[in-house]
Amino acid sequence: MQPIHGCPDYCIWDFNGTILDDVEVGIRSVNHLLAERGLKQIGSREEYRQIFRFPVQEYYRYLGFDFETEPYEVIAPLWVEQYLKNVAEAVLFEDVQETICRLREKGIRQVVLSATEQNMLMNQLASLGITDAFEEVLGLDNIHAVSKLELARKWRKDHPDASAIYLGDTDHDCEAARSMNIPCVLITRGHQAPNRLKHLGVPMYDTLSDFVKTQFYLQ
Repeated sequence: MQPIHGCPDYCIWDFNGTILDDVEVGIRSVNHLLAERGLKQIGSREEYRQIFRFPVQEYYRYLGFDFETEPYEVIAPLWVEQYLKNVAEAVLFEDVQETICRLREKGIRQVVLSATEQNMLMNQLASLGITDAFEEVLGLDNIHAVSKLELARKWRKDHPDASAIYLGDTDHDCEAARSMNIPCVLITRGHQAPNRLKHLGVPMYDTLSDFVKTQFYLQ
């Protein structure tokens, strides 16, 4: 991935687990489905952060869902239904607004790139009151959360000469950043634990505030 030698033109944000603290909502939603099927539920936030993965189908398979008897395409909308019932309880991480403002002050354009379905993503951003912070909002055209690599590659094709940095919380975010050949920074309080990310060889921070303090172009 290309290093940043000056102020980047863009900051590409992941949404779930980077902007929105929805880990507990995700656990509650999948536990509802697990309980209905008599499967073992996730017992804690840290247990979840050790097992959550992309593609999401593999995460569901690990939890014990049987796609032979109940296809993922059936399970996914049931999870979304539960998630939408609970997501009003999720909040922005406390330093998101501050980070958005700092990036804006430095003239860095901001983009959301997410594996969330587009309309669902737009509604969530609107309910949080931060839609106007982003020049582009890029979500999937379905609820299956398979991958955002195609979105990432399209963004790079549309912005071939732009310098950018990617903020995320999972190994899939790192994969997306690499597909765009831009630096990735992982904030380790989201959907995957630090021990699952350290092998990726990218900068990791506990919080966005810690990230901002270390970036010369944000001082």
